[in-house]
Amino acid sequence: QVHLVESGGGLVQPGGSLRLSCAASGNIASIYLMAWYRQVPGNEREFVAAIVRSDGRTNYEDSVKGRFTITRDNAKDMVHLQMNGLKPEDTAVYFCNAKLEDGFDVIDSWGLGTQVTVSS
Repeated sequence: QVHLVESGGGLVQPGGSLRLSCAASGNIASIYLMAWYRQVPGNEREFVAAIVRSDGRTNYEDSVKGRFTITRDNAKDMVHLQMNGLKPEDTAVYFCNAKLEDGFDVIDSWGLGTQVTVSS
């Protein structure tokens, strides 16, 4: 299994920036993709961004394209989410996700989340 710990959340004004980090430990070699999701109370968890661990290919949810950037640091087993131009609607708990290969199965591992609040 993999243990994920997020950091970097906080309160920021509209238009501001935050950088989230996710540290992974455990069975790192089985991870093939890492991602960020977010959730507002009462809503389903939604996809934000993902990065392929081997080659760095990325994918983003449409509303964050051009504002958020996901990067990886395989040497440190970390993934970062740089968030610029933050909007009040970006307010949510942000969760780090790792997808692991287990034979023919895919296992999801989740962190506990970090709160991001965008407000003046």
